[in-house]
Amino acid sequence: MTTDFDIIVVGGGHAGTEAAAVAARIGLRVALVSFDKNMIGAMSCNPAIGGLGKGHLVREVDAFDGLIGRASDDAAVHYRMLNASKGAAVQGPRIQADRKLFKASIQTQLGSLANLHIIEGEAAALHFLPNAPTRVAGLVLGDDIILTSVAVVLATGTFLGGKLFRGEERLVGGRVGEASAMLLSQQLRGADLPIARLKTGTPPRLDGRTIDWSQLEFQPSDDDDWTMSSMRSRRSVPQLFCAMSRTNAETHDIIRSGLHRSPLFAGDIEGRGPRYCPSIEDKIFRFGDREGHQVFLEPEGLDSHLIYPNGISTSLPTDIQAAMVRSMTGLAQCDIVVPGYAVEYDYIDPRCLDSSLAVRGFEGLYCAGQINGTTGYEEAAAQGLVAGMGAASKILAQPMPPIDRTNSYIAVMIDDLTLQGVTEPYRMLTARAEYRLRLRSDNAGSRLTPMAISAGAVAGERAVAFQERLLQQSALQSRLRETVSADALIKQGIAVKQDAGKMSLFDWLRFPQVSIAQLLALDSESWPLDLLMELEQDGRYAPYLARQDAEINDMAANEQIQLSPLMDYSAISGLSHEMVERLAASRPENLAAASRIRGITPAALAAILVHAKRAKIAVVEAA
Repeated sequence: MTTDFDIIVVGGGHAGTEAAAVAARIGLRVALVSFDKNMIGAMSCNPAIGGLGKGHLVREVDAFDGLIGRASDDAAVHYRMLNASKGAAVQGPRIQADRKLFKASIQTQLGSLANLHIIEGEAAALHFLPNAPTRVAGLVLGDDIILTSVAVVLATGTFLGGKLFRGEERLVGGRVGEASAMLLSQQLRGADLPIARLKTGTPPRLDGRTIDWSQLEFQPSDDDDWTMSSMRSRRSVPQLFCAMSRTNAETHDIIRSGLHRSPLFAGDIEGRGPRYCPSIEDKIFRFGDREGHQVFLEPEGLDSHLIYPNGISTSLPTDIQAAMVRSMTGLAQCDIVVPGYAVEYDYIDPRCLDSSLAVRGFEGLYCAGQINGTTGYEEAAAQGLVAGMGAASKILAQPMPPIDRTNSYIAVMIDDLTLQGVTEPYRMLTARAEYRLRLRSDNAGSRLTPMAISAGAVAGERAVAFQERLLQQSALQSRLRETVSADALIKQGIAVKQDAGKMSLFDWLRFPQVSIAQLLALDSESWPLDLLMELEQDGRYAPYLARQDAEINDMAANEQIQLSPLMDYSAISGLSHEMVERLAASRPENLAAASRIRGITPAALAAILVHAKRAKIAVVEAA
């Protein structure tokens, strides 16, 4: 067995697979270590990918030639564009996946990477250089084999110190039926890293053969032919429907009757759960006046009878879960195949990470996914991409791709985590991005693939496809620069004002009643539909984007003012004790990042700027 690598990735979930894959694509020798190689790429909770904000992350990871978008299309049994009636900037692509097909796609994609080695075993401890307790040199496996490397990426998901809770039951594990990384958890705590606990959960899995589907409202797959990945031109999997039920007064009474047996309310779980996806007992406790809560019944696969009831995540005892489920419309005779449970696990305060997700104070150690306090497959995949590129960039002594809040949701998330930290599992939302008009899910490739190619993160097939698309995009943009008068458009049946004058086809797209299809109706050229839609939205948003340019330029200027990671904020006059604590915890890399820390005032920024300039002058004079 090969034991010497450039990068070792611990964990075969969404973060770990993306970290390992991108580092291997860049050309480094990578080991992916997992308890069970057959579980690599498994969807451990809901069988869905994407959504509001989350779908943007999937498209952005895909733009870097990541795995999650292609696996989504290889497995999608249901497509739905959330917020379809709203503007393109806040629309969220979402799919329901066949679990087996998704896992198979991830494993197939990993298998195509020549530099990637999959190693089955327990990650027992980090290996450090002798006499250098903060320099990571590899990984010690549970059987005492040592794998050596320059960098290690921890993508442990809920397995780091994982414990399972269901009523009075207590189990050790990161997922039902699987082990927990307890030894590694103990080592990290012993290294004085800022570790705390968070909680997540999953609903019971239902037997779809015992559901009365005739009583339920169906939700079919979207008719449109869009895909999650730009490398998948069509849908290849048969489409299924989802259905909807609701909790009711009887359901709520059953839940209340079991609250005293819930570990969540008995004080056995110390970690906080996700605000935007709370357990059903938490919903009833906090929103007791609601008549009911919607429950989406989601299929788990083409050849599976399991149904995932999205909306009733729970750690209640099994008997309470059974009664709760059977109180809902269509589920009176429903059987539970796997009861729901809660998972509590260790996470590291992400303020101890830099923007490449490297752990400050340790050389060669990176963290990605739920270990950083996030929730969701999409957030994990995006962090895995960043950590993998961060480790590879450091080893190769090349700069990271220049992602920032103005060009990606990925950078918004990393910035939020490393500057603000978390008190509950972080979930991406479109509202978190101040430049979301620029960051649409339909233009992720145009925004990010050029920098991905420059970083060496893109394999040949996508690079060729992207270059072809660039040629088409350039030709279409040239066509849209042609001018046309209002009179000419009116003659074509387009409803514009006669006195609107003459302007380019692109500028006419500012008017909502004018579509790109109308403008190009007489064009003999055949343009790809996704390209047409992207440029139409570019035209729609152009006036608003122009107003943001000055603000973005100011941010870029402040990002050039670097702040030392060793800066003593307590020595800066005018900063409150609270400001000093937050700045010291976050260690912002530049003045723009410091401005985004909660509670940092303009006066404080001015004081930090003066101090940074003085420190720079002192260094120059000393030299």
